Amino acid sequence: MDFPTTCPQCAHVNRAEFADSSVHDLRCARCGVRYCVLVRKQKFEVLFDLGTRALMDGYAREAVASFAAALERFFEFYVRAFALEQAAGREGSFENALAALEGTWRHVSSQSERQLGMFALAYLLREGREPDFLTPRGLGTDFRNRVIHRGALPTRAEVDAYAAGVFTLIDRLLTELGAGAAHAELVQEQAFAAHVRGLPDGVTVVFEEHPGMFRARRFGTLSPIPKPAKAQLQAAQSASGVNDARAFQQALFERALAERGSLLRGFKSSS
Repeated sequence: MDFPTTCPQCAHVNRAEFADSSVHDLRCARCGVRYCVLVRKQKFEVLFDLGTRALMDGYAREAVASFAAALERFFEFYVRAFALEQAAGREGSFENALAALEGTWRHVSSQSERQLGMFALAYLLREGREPDFLTPRGLGTDFRNRVIHRGALPTRAEVDAYAAGVFTLIDRLLTELGAGAAHAELVQEQAFAAHVRGLPDGVTVVFEEHPGMFRARRFGTLSPIPKPAKAQLQAAQSASGVNDARAFQQALFERALAERGSLLRGFKSSS
């Protein structure tokens, strides 16, 4: 997937492919000037937005993979935010705390079940209660496995329901994290600073804040989404035959998609 970015020299709109590091060293196709685009967006946000874009384009199965990856990377983001938030209250440097975190994460980096366990403990220690949403039903585990590992072809309605569940869970946990999320975001800012220091003279650096399903909500660039009215929940429940919790998830996701989906039109598959 790629995104549009404007050359700071001649204002030509170039397209750049999303990089894993969120660092994009570019050369303008028109004037040839070099510039660097740093996208302030966490990996879970990018993955969820890519899933949303795939869903909007009718690629339901591909969307599931992006939504599932977004949830896993959000659990990692939460663990990092919690660990660095705790370290901030003690003596010692941010660099040392980050090094300890990175060293610890390496022990579980290739094992998703252990990562989930780390998240469960982090949630318990931070919120003081059991993460009772970590159930196969709450995470949509069976649906995810059928699609990703067994090659099932999901219906659009099934993917909508899965996306709604993932969206609602991440949105809830981001709200609970509050200012704590800034500790994990500082890691990205430090990586950006290190990259900028290594750039040659004459390269313009551009910081971009891309809109998205979560970023607009978190930073207030779009209106917050209140709990849907009872009539709306009942309509969603009647249409889907699910309980109030599922109806709420569906209504919340549909409102977010209607409000913010158009902002993702600039992102498209790389050709």
